[in-house]
Amino acid sequence: MIKAVVFDVGECLVDETREYGTWADWLGVPRHTFAAMFGAVIAQGRDYRETFQEFRPGFDLYEQREARAAAGKPEHFDEGDLYPDVRPAFAQLRADGLWLGIAGNQTVRAGGILRELFTEDVDLIGTSDDWGASKPDPAFFHRVAEAVPFDNAEILYVGDRVDNDLRPATAAGMATALVHRGPWATIQWNSEEARELPTFRIKSLSELPEMIAKFNAGER
Repeated sequence: MIKAVVFDVGECLVDETREYGTWADWLGVPRHTFAAMFGAVIAQGRDYRETFQEFRPGFDLYEQREARAAAGKPEHFDEGDLYPDVRPAFAQLRADGLWLGIAGNQTVRAGGILRELFTEDVDLIGTSDDWGASKPDPAFFHRVAEAVPFDNAEILYVGDRVDNDLRPATAAGMATALVHRGPWATIQWNSEEARELPTFRIKSLSELPEMIAKFNAGER
């Protein structure tokens, strides 16, 4: 049975369109040009951070995050950046008695924003900066497993990426759900691994409560 659901952040809960747009502005390149290069880098199976190198060789993302903050333009997201299905899905999953968590590759600053947005909605908020381990490192999912009070097989990890989310979560013995939105899921959706690996394939988080209920009832 699935007793806990843990969500990735970017393009699972948070629409990152605005955030990546501000990075294009910071680099001084048109937003559509940045987006096109971002998609090309992902489609080639490269690390998304290489996008920045294409425009500014030697670009240090962590260093530039601090530079943006010092310039009064820190990374930021708020209620308006949440996908519209997030709150209703969380409410229904809570009503169904499921333990909920949020865990993703995020900075300490982003972790603070998440804690303000989800003060009473979840049982766990963990970030890669908090834990000193980033997906897809198995150590990240080990930390998830340590924080969730259920066996790994009773945890469903929800994400938008086969490589960073589904593959390592499956290796850790967790069930997985792939949500079809954002650049990674759009590019990876029709791949063999994206079709066969996840426990659930969903277009919206609102599909999860019924799917989990059927799964737990043995309707698989």
